Amino acid sequence: MELQEIYQKIGVSPEVYEYGEKILSGLRARFEAIDQTAEYNQAKVLAAMQEHRVNATHFAATTGYGYNDGGRDNLERVYASVFHTEAALVRPQITCGTHALAVALSANLLPGDELLSPVGAPYDTLEEVIGIRDSKCSLREYGVSYAQADLLPDGSFDYDAVRNAINDRTKLITIQRSKGYATRPTFSPAQIGELISFCKTIKPDVKVMVDNCYGEFVDTVEPSDFGADMVVGSLIKNPGGGLAPIGGYICGTQECVDRCACRLSAPGLGQEVGANLGLMPALYQGLFLAPTVTAGALKGAVFAANLYEKLGFACVPNATEPRFDIIQAVTLGSREAMVAFCKGIQAAAPVDSYVTPEPWAMPGYDSEVIMAAGAFVQGSSIELSADGPIREPYAVYFQGGLTWQHAKIGILMSLQKLLEAGLVVLPE
Repeated sequence: MELQEIYQKIGVSPEVYEYGEKILSGLRARFEAIDQTAEYNQAKVLAAMQEHRVNATHFAATTGYGYNDGGRDNLERVYASVFHTEAALVRPQITCGTHALAVALSANLLPGDELLSPVGAPYDTLEEVIGIRDSKCSLREYGVSYAQADLLPDGSFDYDAVRNAINDRTKLITIQRSKGYATRPTFSPAQIGELISFCKTIKPDVKVMVDNCYGEFVDTVEPSDFGADMVVGSLIKNPGGGLAPIGGYICGTQECVDRCACRLSAPGLGQEVGANLGLMPALYQGLFLAPTVTAGALKGAVFAANLYEKLGFACVPNATEPRFDIIQAVTLGSREAMVAFCKGIQAAAPVDSYVTPEPWAMPGYDSEVIMAAGAFVQGSSIELSADGPIREPYAVYFQGGLTWQHAKIGILMSLQKLLEAGLVVLPE
């Protein structure tokens, strides 16, 4: 069976396939650069694993308290080496990225302290963690106040607003690297470093946490290379390589990580407890595969931007801009187009491909959200997925793909569904 025939079998028409091939013909140089970054990061991860002498004993399962869990403790040393930090907390007991961020924030803020976001509003699920929206056990409920400096209209930092926002109570600054459900730029590690330096010039003892979700291994450097006190993320995104079934990480200074460990478990217990439950092979191997898996997802994002921008849709980043995370925002302009796009992504999934995604009131969000994700690991954003809140400007956020080839199929299927719904016309 020819390649075009197998594409037709899974639902991609010859017209859509040929249009995709035309787009791909101009992307070879971009893809080569992505592969070079992946090669660097692969060597970095390998060096960390060799430095800490990873061996078969580190894959043994532990239960109960998890005392003397050599595999767990060594994985944390590996993460600290990869991210160039003093310490790391890498645990399956961290249920998701929002949980990791909540642990890091609540561990390092006390009543009377103030949290500052110098990059505008946080991601939707953090609003309840902070207390912007009322929620039980929010930081606000425990006496932590919140301040925010919005970005300038062009998406750059408003340094004057940041300077004015920092005060005696400012204890922790949170910087969200990725765009979240917004159409602002994602920040590079170097840009984040400039902001960190500026903030610490004003208040040297302030701590800075970076929400690193979706950005790991996209560049050869991380925010922790530029002065972040903590970098935080989810193992079912980039660093889990598609194999981690759950978990999160916090890498940073020894002081910050010690506090996070006490918040995750209990004061006095810290990192000493927390059984690995047999997940060590997946967490080690997932990290090992992460640079290559991230590269495939990044190629998919570049392909999506080039494909949809040429059809007249606004994309963030655009077709030619540098990339600092794996997320591709495509502004589709209507609820119907968002649904059609997500139907295509779902139809391209290896799991639940027959399911039709519909908008719903998802926990942690203030508007309906549509989500297409037929994943081996529920909610895994490094696997092929697309989602977005059903609100203006009706932007869908595409990410992931355990392989570049799967990302390509998903993007072509999304276009196919838009075409079938009469919402797009292919150029002659």
